[in-house]
Amino acid sequence: MSNPRLTRILSMRDRVQDTLSANRNELVALLSRYVDQGKGILQPHNLIDELESIIGDDDARKKSLSDGPFGEILKSAMEAIVIPPFVALAVRPRQGVWEYVRVNVYELSVEQLTVSEYLRFKEELVDGPSSSDLFRLELDFEPFNANVPRPSRSSSIGNGVQFLNRHLSSVMFRNKDCLEPLLDFLRVHKYKGHPLMLNDRIQSISRLQSQLSKAEDHISKLPEETPFSEFEYSIQGMGFEKGWGDTAGRVLEMMYLLSDILQAPDPSSLEKFLGMVPMVFNVVILSPHGYFGQANVLGLPDTGGQVVYILDQVRALETEMLLRIKRQGLDITPRILIVTRLIPDAKGTTCNQRLERVSGTEHTHILRVPFRSDKGILRKWISRFDVWPYLENYAQDAASEIIGELQGVPDFIIGNYSDGNLVASLMAHRMGVTQCTIAHALEKTKYPDSDIYWKDFDNKYHFSCQFTADLIAMNNADFIITSTYQEIAGTKNTVGQYESHGAFTLPGLYRVVHGIDVFDPKFNIVSPGADMTIYFPFTEKAKRLTALHGSIEEMLYSPEQTDEHVGTLSDKSKPILFSMARLDKVKNISGLVEMYGKNTKLRELVNLVIIAGNIDVSKSKDREEISEIEKMHNLMKTYKLEGQFRWITAQTNRARNGELYRYIADTKGAFAQPAFYEAFGLTVVEAMTCGLPTFATLHGGPAEIIEHGVSGFHIDPYHPEQAGNVMAEFFERCKEDPNHWNRVSDAGLQRIYERYTWKIYSERLMTLAGVYGFWKYVSKLERRETRRYLEMFYILKFRDLVKTVPLSEDE
Repeated sequence: MSNPRLTRILSMRDRVQDTLSANRNELVALLSRYVDQGKGILQPHNLIDELESIIGDDDARKKSLSDGPFGEILKSAMEAIVIPPFVALAVRPRQGVWEYVRVNVYELSVEQLTVSEYLRFKEELVDGPSSSDLFRLELDFEPFNANVPRPSRSSSIGNGVQFLNRHLSSVMFRNKDCLEPLLDFLRVHKYKGHPLMLNDRIQSISRLQSQLSKAEDHISKLPEETPFSEFEYSIQGMGFEKGWGDTAGRVLEMMYLLSDILQAPDPSSLEKFLGMVPMVFNVVILSPHGYFGQANVLGLPDTGGQVVYILDQVRALETEMLLRIKRQGLDITPRILIVTRLIPDAKGTTCNQRLERVSGTEHTHILRVPFRSDKGILRKWISRFDVWPYLENYAQDAASEIIGELQGVPDFIIGNYSDGNLVASLMAHRMGVTQCTIAHALEKTKYPDSDIYWKDFDNKYHFSCQFTADLIAMNNADFIITSTYQEIAGTKNTVGQYESHGAFTLPGLYRVVHGIDVFDPKFNIVSPGADMTIYFPFTEKAKRLTALHGSIEEMLYSPEQTDEHVGTLSDKSKPILFSMARLDKVKNISGLVEMYGKNTKLRELVNLVIIAGNIDVSKSKDREEISEIEKMHNLMKTYKLEGQFRWITAQTNRARNGELYRYIADTKGAFAQPAFYEAFGLTVVEAMTCGLPTFATLHGGPAEIIEHGVSGFHIDPYHPEQAGNVMAEFFERCKEDPNHWNRVSDAGLQRIYERYTWKIYSERLMTLAGVYGFWKYVSKLERRETRRYLEMFYILKFRDLVKTVPLSEDE
C-alpha cells in the first residue's frame, strides 16, 4: 500500500499561471479578446461568452479550459478590470470569500493582488495611473473585529445569534470567571430606579448559586399557578426581585435555566434565558423619509413597502412585548415610537400631525419631527436622496422629542433604510442603547458601478453620502436583520447587497478595503410575514369579507372598459392566474403577459388577471412605467388576449386585496410573481398565506420562501417559455386530480406558518435584542475603538460630503 502524498494547495495565482503554461495559445487568444474590448469593466457573462467563443465545438479545449482550473476561476469571477495590457479578476470562490489576480497579456505573467492593490488598479479606469497618490484614505474595519468570533462556513452566514450563543456558552463552560459578566448584567437591570431580577444581597456567583437553590426549593413546593405576589417577599429576602415570572411555574422555569447555565452552559439555554430577561420596554423605530402615515400615503413618492412593513412590525411587536411583560410578572406599560419626518405641506395626509396612535395598538405612536436647517423648518416633501444635510440636526431634535415622550431614553433603537440607520447610529452612540439595522434596500447594488463612477451619479443621487452613511450604520449597529440570506451574501452567481460593501472604492474620496464582513455574527435572517388580520386562508369562511365580493366580481368580470380596468374574461368557469406588482421593468409584469400570450395550452386552461400601475399613459409621469404601459397595450393586440385577460390599475385597499387573493383561490387559481429580481417577495407571502398556489421568480428572496414542487414553484423569468410550461403542467394536473391543487395550497400554508409570520418575527426580534444587549455589555471595551474610528470618519469625511448636497427650497 503506497504512502499518501501531501500536496500543496495551489494559490489563485499559481492556478492561473499553470493554466497559462499548459494552454498558452488558447489563453492568449481569450485574454487578447478581453484586452481588445479596451479599458473598462467586464461582467461575468462577458467573460464566459468569450470563453465559449474560443472553445467552440472543440471537446479537448472544453475539457482543458472550461472544465479545468482556469475555467473554474473564470466562472467564479464577479468582474474583470481591463486596462491594456492588464486584465485583473475579482474572484469569489464561495460566498463572502474573495481573491484578486492580474494577468499581463503581453508578457503572460500573473500576480496575486491584495484588496488595496486591486482597488487602486480599478481606480485607474477613472483617474488614470494613480501611482502619485500613495496616501489615499483607506477604510479598514478588520483590525477592530480581530477578536470578534465568527463562523467560517458560508452556510452559517445570517445565523449570527446561534453562533454567538455557542461561543458565549463555550467560553463560560471553559472559564467559570466568564460567568461574572452575567451576574453583573443581571444586577444592573432597573426600571425607573427600581431593581429587577437581583438585589444587593447577591454579590458573587457562588452566592447566586446557593440562593437559587434555596429559592427553587421554596417555590417548587407551591402550585404552578401561584401568583408571584404571594411569594415575592420571601424570595426578595434571598436576593431576587421582580422579573422572573408572574407565576411560580414561570419563575421556577427561569431559575432552572439560570442554574443550568451556571453549572454547564449550553447555547439553547443561554438564548432562551437572555430572551426572557426583562430588558426592552421602550422601543424607537426610525424611518425619516417619505410620507409616513396610515392612510392615503401609499403610492406617494418614496412611500411604499417600508411603511407597510413597519406598521405590521409594530403591531406584532407590541403584542409580543405585552405578552412578555405579563409573563415576567411586571406591571409596566411598553411604548413604541415610530419616529419619522413631520411634513407641514402634508398633501391631504396626517404627516403634519406631531403624534398619531397606530390603529390596532394601544401603546404605539407615530412621532413626527420636522427637518430643520439654518433657514428654518422645511415644509415640503423631499426625495430620500436629498435628506443628508438635515439628518444631524434631525437626530438631535428627535432625541429630545423621544426623551420627552418616554420620560427617558429608549431600551432599543431600530433604524430603517440608509437615512433611518444613520440617525439610529447617532442616537444609539450617544444614548448607549442597543441598535438594530434594517436596510430594506442598499442602493449600491441597484445601480451598477455606482461606486467606481460615483461622480456620474452624485448630482442626482448623492451616493457618496449614502454609501458613507451605510458603512457607518453597518459597523455601528449591534446587530443587523435581513429578510433573506441573499440580501447578505447573494447566490453562487450574484453578489449580496451587504457583501458588495466589503471592498469598493469611491475614486478621489476613499477606498474601502474591509467595509463589512458577511461572516460577522451581527447578521441575522428574520423574515417578515403578512398581516394575518388581512391575509388569511380562503378556507376560513367565518372571517371572509363576503360583502366585498360584489365589487371584486365587478372589478374582474364587468364587460365595461374604464379607466380602472381593460380587457374581458369571457369564460368565468376557468381558474385565474393572478399577479400584482408595480409596473416597471424589474417586476416584469409585461413579460408574464407575453409568456401567457405565447402559451396556447396555458390560455386554454386559465384566465390571466394583472393588477399593476396605470392603464392610461397620460396618468403616469414615470418614464419606465409609460414604456411598460405602451408595451402592455401592444401585447394585448399582438396576442389577441380579449376574452382571456383583464388588466386592473394599482389597488391600495389592503382589505379588498386580501379578499381578492381568497376569491381567486375559490376559482382554484394561482399567483405568479415573475420579477427579474425580488429582494424578499411580500406578495408571495401574502398569496401563500391566503392559500393560493404560487409561482415565483428564483432570482432573490422567493427562492428561499418556496420549496420548489412542494410549497409552490420557482420560475425563471429569463426563460419564459419554460416558466409557462411549468404553469400549464400544474393546471393540467389539477384538472386531472383536483387534490393536487389542495396539496400545494396546504404545503404553502404550512411553509408560511413555520417561517413567515409576524409572530415568529417579533419573538425572534425580542430574543435578539436580549442576546445582543448582553453581548454589547460584555464586549463594551472592544467596541469602543470601533466607535471612535466611526466617529472620526463621520466628522472628518461624512460632514464634508453632506456640504455638497444643496438644501431644498420651499416653493
